[in-house]
Amino acid sequence: MASSRRKDASTWSRASERAPAALPAASAWMIDGRCTGVVLQDGRAICARATILATGGAAALWSRTTNPPGSLGIGMSLAHAAGADLADLEFLQFHPTAVIGVAGREGFLVTEAIRGEGATLHGPDGERFVEELAPRDAVSSAVAALLDATGATSVGLDMRAVDPALFPNVVSALQDAGLDPTRERVPVAPASHYMMGGVVTDLHGRSTVPGLFAVGETACTGLHGANRLASNSLSECFVYGARAAAAGLDEPAPAANPADAAPPSAAPLRCPSRATQEALWRDAGINRTREGLERLFGDPHPLVRLIAACALRREESRGAHQRTDFPAVDPALDHCHTAIGADERPHPSGWS
Repeated sequence: MASSRRKDASTWSRASERAPAALPAASAWMIDGRCTGVVLQDGRAICARATILATGGAAALWSRTTNPPGSLGIGMSLAHAAGADLADLEFLQFHPTAVIGVAGREGFLVTEAIRGEGATLHGPDGERFVEELAPRDAVSSAVAALLDATGATSVGLDMRAVDPALFPNVVSALQDAGLDPTRERVPVAPASHYMMGGVVTDLHGRSTVPGLFAVGETACTGLHGANRLASNSLSECFVYGARAAAAGLDEPAPAANPADAAPPSAAPLRCPSRATQEALWRDAGINRTREGLERLFGDPHPLVRLIAACALRREESRGAHQRTDFPAVDPALDHCHTAIGADERPHPSGWS
């Protein structure tokens, strides 16, 4: 392990250090309960028969993440403000092997395909401690438990027995940062990775607000359940992106004179503070409790409060959502989503 490259826990990869200082304002243009386009920060109002949100997920709301800094749930927030239902915000997948303590590569994701080729995970004592090919939530939980027990900030991913020619991008990226994975173990720890929840849509990307669609990680189609399988998101984007585009073209044409209905002012989109990101990591991270989730109700970021409400409502451990105070799966919640609407009161929903 390259101890000289490690940092203490207080300097783990922070999305806030890369996040934009401010986000542009934007709002859905609503006329008589229907989305007729968007209103932008500069005052322009763009009218359209269908508005499709494809703004990515929300994993950069957590302080340690594999995501780009703009993954702040912007589309989810915009849709919620327009009155659309969201769902399953408690299901945020943590990837177990994100690089930590390597300058320039904080949060860099090392694919589990490398573990599939024989790479192993080792604790501070050098011993293996987990079945490396277990599901992401199981491996992440095992890593987190070991770090909590030992006070270490990382475990070692040993890929020295793996042919580097199979993963040239990973090897070159790490070597460029000063760590040679063909000669030393890679320091890794879990990081927020993929949001299974989002804007509730049907099989054609339609949200609960007429004229407003969502696709990709912005949407909650139900496809991923409680714990996404690797690469399913790519298939989802291809299928639902095409369906949403086709369905959008079938929406009624905008009003002949949309200017007759004055568009609203664009609402500012909130950029999370470092304190918010650290609070979400602490209280809605890999392991959650009622006490921690209730603390998040005081956070100034609206989407954080919605995430906390959904996570508090689901009193079980399932997939990527782990409650230490409710460690078992509740069979009564099989096939049950946690939906949250304009009233911000989460409730079970059986849509599929």
